[in-house]
Amino acid sequence: MIKKIHAENYGVYGARKLWHELQRRGVQVARCTVERLMREIGLRGLLRDKSPRTTSPAAETDRPRDLVKRDFTATARTSCGSPT
Repeated sequence: MIKKIHAENYGVYGARKLWHELQRRGVQVARCTVERLMREIGLRGLLRDKSPRTTSPAAETDRPRDLVKRDFTATARTSCGSPT
């Protein structure tokens, strides 16, 4: 029955939708059983992308050089509230 429902829905249904369809048809079965049987048969639902990608990421560019010769290393740590 799992193969039949999967084929009727163009191979799109995954375990969750297939389980719901079985429930509507009056077949009492646990969802984990549907998942296991689909794995054993080799059936999978259609995976859909979350959203379309409209831009492609640019290649890594060179970083600008530090022309000011800044030094960001920390000096000694002072205690809070007391000026030194």
